[in-house]
Amino acid sequence: MTLTSNKVRVLVVGCGNMGASHALAYQNLDGFEICGIVSPGKSKEVLNEKLGGGYTLFNDYETALTETQPDAVCISTYPDTHEPYAIMALEQGAHVFIEKPLADTVEGAKRVVAAAEKAGKKVVVGYILRHHPSWEKFVEIAQDMGKPLVMRMNLNQQSHGNMWTVHRNLMKSLSPIVDCGVHYIDVMCQMTRSKPVQVNAIGARLTDEIPDSNYNYGQLQIRFEDGSVGWYEAGWGPMMSETAFFVKDVIGPKGCVSIVAKDAGAAGKSDNVDSHTKTESLRVHRAKLNQDDQFVQADEWINLTDEPDHNELCQREQQFFLKAIQENTDLTDHLQDAVNSLQIAFACDESVRTGQPVML
Repeated sequence: MTLTSNKVRVLVVGCGNMGASHALAYQNLDGFEICGIVSPGKSKEVLNEKLGGGYTLFNDYETALTETQPDAVCISTYPDTHEPYAIMALEQGAHVFIEKPLADTVEGAKRVVAAAEKAGKKVVVGYILRHHPSWEKFVEIAQDMGKPLVMRMNLNQQSHGNMWTVHRNLMKSLSPIVDCGVHYIDVMCQMTRSKPVQVNAIGARLTDEIPDSNYNYGQLQIRFEDGSVGWYEAGWGPMMSETAFFVKDVIGPKGCVSIVAKDAGAAGKSDNVDSHTKTESLRVHRAKLNQDDQFVQADEWINLTDEPDHNELCQREQQFFLKAIQENTDLTDHLQDAVNSLQIAFACDESVRTGQPVML
């Protein structure tokens, strides 16, 4: 392929759901050019064909990094590779887009941040919900409901076929409430703008197909300094129930706001990656009563016309990454938020394993 010097040459590492979507975004955006695709198996050939062919393919990440000398690296591999892959790229002088979590330990995440600072390069973490206009509106309305807030969220996945293979592989290094929970912990922290002070969590191992040390169902609870509380639930596997698998609900003294995804939250959709970010409608309820204790306002339904699908959201993430590179955006807060949400998620994981609350 012919490379042009005014484009950011990006090496795509990992070709699963997220890697493929990011690669499609790079192909569609004028500011990027894919200089190589990396995976140990055949997924790179499948992705290359999907993109129209012609890209250079690699089995080994280190070889690809050395031979392509990219301006940026996109890391969408399993979490246990995130830290070494990111640091390797940064030390070679490349910017990094990395899927969440930033690393598979808090200490590892901090090492990635330190490496980015030392190299003077950008690291963007794939918090996809931060780029969704409906989720941004959800956070904004929640912040207007007074304090304390009660935040109730889950995403259980009745996974089977390839997705169950992906989940089993993920659980070799992380639990569902760490891998998925960082998204929703991040959302809760945005909503409260308050310091989390304590977590409690429970978990259960519902299958022999994962390591003895891990669990495939977990629920966490967080208490914040301002009195707000939140829970998040995540379960993976063919045994998971699809009853109320999609709950996104926030309550405050002034009322509540809920994501009502009638289609995405329907039976049979829990294992569909597009349904995980769908909002469809926001229902806003105001608690104010008149002298007869009747509601003053009817519930408001907000149907936002800008409802991007999964691939469009990934494209918006990459537009943010490109802008950060081109405009030298300060990503200090972005990375600190990523470390903080991961630290809280691992505290929840500790609570599951010890059976004790963890103070933060």
